[in-house]
Amino acid sequence: MLPFAHAVEKFRGKFTTTIGVRVEPWPLLLVSLSVLLMAFVFMPGTVSFAFSIALFLAPLWLPFVLVGGAWKIWYVLKRSEFIAGQKYILLEIKPPRSLVKTPLAMEAFLSSLHLTGSESTWYQRFTGGVRPYWSLEIVSLEGKIHFYLWGREAYRRMVESQLYAQYPGVQVVEAIDYTRLIDPNSKDWIMWGCDFKHTAETPLPIKTYVEYGLDKVQKEPEQVDPLANLIEFMNSVGKGEQIWLQFIIRAHRGERYGTTPGGITSTKRNKDDKPYTWKDEANDLVQKIRAETVNKVRYRDVFTGEMRETEGFPNPTKGQIEKIAAIERNVSKLGFDVGIRGLYMAKPEHFHGPTIAHLIALFKPFTSEGWNGLNSSAGMKRFDDYPWEVGVEKKKSFFRREMVMQYRRRQFFYDPFFEGDVPPNETPVMSTEELATVFHIPSRAIEAPGLERIPSATGEAPANLPV
Repeated sequence: MLPFAHAVEKFRGKFTTTIGVRVEPWPLLLVSLSVLLMAFVFMPGTVSFAFSIALFLAPLWLPFVLVGGAWKIWYVLKRSEFIAGQKYILLEIKPPRSLVKTPLAMEAFLSSLHLTGSESTWYQRFTGGVRPYWSLEIVSLEGKIHFYLWGREAYRRMVESQLYAQYPGVQVVEAIDYTRLIDPNSKDWIMWGCDFKHTAETPLPIKTYVEYGLDKVQKEPEQVDPLANLIEFMNSVGKGEQIWLQFIIRAHRGERYGTTPGGITSTKRNKDDKPYTWKDEANDLVQKIRAETVNKVRYRDVFTGEMRETEGFPNPTKGQIEKIAAIERNVSKLGFDVGIRGLYMAKPEHFHGPTIAHLIALFKPFTSEGWNGLNSSAGMKRFDDYPWEVGVEKKKSFFRREMVMQYRRRQFFYDPFFEGDVPPNETPVMSTEELATVFHIPSRAIEAPGLERIPSATGEAPANLPV
């Protein structure tokens, strides 16, 4: 990382937002080379001396550059080979007509996906091994709603058994990959998409199903499922329109706080000299809130007459108490690194602009002031459509292709689509409770016409029937 690179990138983004002039990397490179050339013309002796010193000291610094670069390329190569060498499968989850399960069932299922194998030892990481990652997807194909789970084929038996354990009436079938039915290079589709990230510190939970009272079975007229908003929105799209939404998840192990290129050991350590995780961030956040509850008390010393100041007793507000309780409840559950990506695509004659605004605000029902939420990141929002932007249509076309390829490959944490549009230190970490809130099999209380349900449960005959 170059010095002040983050500050330069922040200034670049602010400059683009306020003035509408997008500064690309290649003009900066040309400017740098021009300055170097001018310096050589007007100060040839100084520039030559600087180059000679750098060349003289090359045996000291060049090996570090070459070895570091070669190691990173080697690691990316081996990891890419490992990922490409796995077999993957897309499973469709078809809900039954009479489902009455709460999101707690999905939370129990997601706990079974919290796997950390394939990278447990340094040798596995050296040979490119990565822990399993999954893609939970809610898709609307011309108003027809589908629930999918994508992952390694080797885990199919485990996934199906855990789904049937929590949802006995569902049907899990292998599906055709719908992402392969659209050519990202085709001009027959208008595409728009974005990623999503947290609006506050990651240990703070979003508004989960517990706040909606769905942690226990209610009477159907009383149920308020926030996922109903999302389902109805997806159901509203018509012919020639599609909406893709995916949650790419993997077990959280601290990468959000910085990792070495070849391992999973965090470069940021906690007080026990262990990798810093979201639980450590939660402890720091709780201590900060507790410190805010202590008020300073001023009094006059009866002996000297001087005014003194001391700390009083903690006096937290009801909101601070609830926030601390929510943080501790959230991080007490299993955590996942989560990459959230949404795409809207439509035939030119069916394109509906306001759908984009709704996609941006898709997770408003899960957002609460003072706690946490999910807000859209850059994505196609990076284009402001100022009339003086040069070559913007070509850049849009390239970025649309990239979005579809990222989605199609279900890539977010690894090359070549590392982190998408969300910076590494802003990757959301979500508990099983939060994930089960934004992705669960809807009960029969949600009656969107596009949400097709199987008419009855299916199952095999008992093994002990007489023959």
